[in-house]
Parts: sequence; structure tokens; C-alpha cells
Amino acid sequence: MMKNIKFLLLIAIMQFLSCKQINSDEITQEIQQSSTYSEDSTFDFLPTSTSKDVYSNDAYSFSYKEEYEQSEWVAYELTKTDMSTADYKRPYFNQDKSVTTKSADWRNFKNTKYNKGHLCPAADRKSSYEMYELTFLTSNASPQLYDFNAGIWNRLEQKVRFWAERYDGVYVVTGGVLEDGLKTIGSENVAVPNYFYKVILTKDKANMIGFLVPHNDSKKPLYSFVVPVDEIEKMTGIDFFSALPDTIEDKLEANKGYKNWKF
Repeated sequence: MMKNIKFLLLIAIMQFLSCKQINSDEITQEIQQSSTYSEDSTFDFLPTSTSKDVYSNDAYSFSYKEEYEQSEWVAYELTKTDMSTADYKRPYFNQDKSVTTKSADWRNFKNTKYNKGHLCPAADRKSSYEMYELTFLTSNASPQLYDFNAGIWNRLEQKVRFWAERYDGVYVVTGGVLEDGLKTIGSENVAVPNYFYKVILTKDKANMIGFLVPHNDSKKPLYSFVVPVDEIEKMTGIDFFSALPDTIEDKLEANKGYKNWKF
């Protein structure tokens, strides 16, 4: 009996240690002590690009993959000043003329069951109509089922806005997982991802969280889709927040916990 109790106690301790959360205060201290840290420097939050075709406008940056006719990631900084209750007239989607190979034509989505799903949400760019309008470029769109777009994906977008206010700003990188063998739509063969992801880093760089969401609606709580950022990197071939000191980046990206985030 005593042996069984000791065994169960050992299992409980191991489970506790495996779920132990990263101490954000320790991370902040490590960052400030790093030789690359400077409060005055501009943090380069853009991830690596597997296509090497990176573009930026006033609203966001993105890495376009022509073979999938969409961006592999869209990245932007989000603060409470980017959001407002303004009720702007919703524009139509247009091709992004900055993409040298031309981004997908909106007609590829016509007569399909897929929405032009925003990667950078329009609601994240309401500081002006000009910023809002930039989110309606097809470089910022990926085919999404309506129930997914209006359901679990929308819930996650709302949560990111909540965090941007709560944590005084966040960096966001988001996209579909682009891989061989995906279903396509339209004359330009726009790929339909099976998974979508978001990677979020607080502006103080003390906390990072990753989400990997299957492309179907779900009523599950958002935290059930939290995965180590390392896992998303393996699936996409993208290195997120590589400008962080390596020791900090490794700790944050290996973490699979979410207790430092308010859900």
C-alpha cells in the first residue's frame, strides 16, 4: 500500500513539474540584461519568410507565397489605439498591387463555400478608415468556412484584442498552415488551409502564446488550442520572433502553458 502511495505521489510531482509555468518576471529580467536589449530600440517582430517575398503597408507586413496564392503570415503590432467603435462602411476586397506576382483575385472565392477570411482583422485596424481599408486586400485573406470564420476564429480575434488592452500592446503573427496537398479553389488555385495559427507576444516580451486551430468550427474553450510555438514552427518552417535573445526565445517557444494569460 505504501509503495502505491509513493508511486502516485511521484507521478503527481512529475505532472506538476511538466506543467510549470514560465515566470514572466524572470523573463523580463533576462531580456533587460541581454546585450541586445535597448529600451529605445525598435523591436523587429517580423518572422522569417520561406518565400523571401515580404511586403509592408501601414497596417501590417506579410510574406506572400505565390504557389498558394496567399500570405504564409501577416504580422502587426496591436495596441488599444488601433481599436475603436467607429462604424466604417465595409469596402470590397481588392488585389494587392504591391505584390509583384499579383495577389489572388477576389473572384476565386465567388460561388464557393469559403469566405475571404481576414488574417489581420478589420477590427484591429480602426484607428482610421485608411488603415481599416488596407485589411481588405487579398494579400490579407485566406479561404475560411463561414462557421469557422464567424465562430472559433472570431472568438480568438476578440481575445487577442482583449489582451492588447490588458497587457498594453501585443505583437501578432497569423496565417494558415500552407503545405502540399491542400484543396484549392478558383482559377488561380487558392489553397484552403487545414489549420490556422496565431502567435502572440506581449510588448514587454515576457509572455508568448501559440494557437493551432483546425479549420472547422468548435465550441471548445480557446485554451484547448494552445500549443508550444515550437510546434507551429515545425509545421510551417517559420521562425517566430527571432530577434529575441536565443535563450529567451527558446524558453518562450517551448512553453505550452497559458496560466500567464487571462482567458
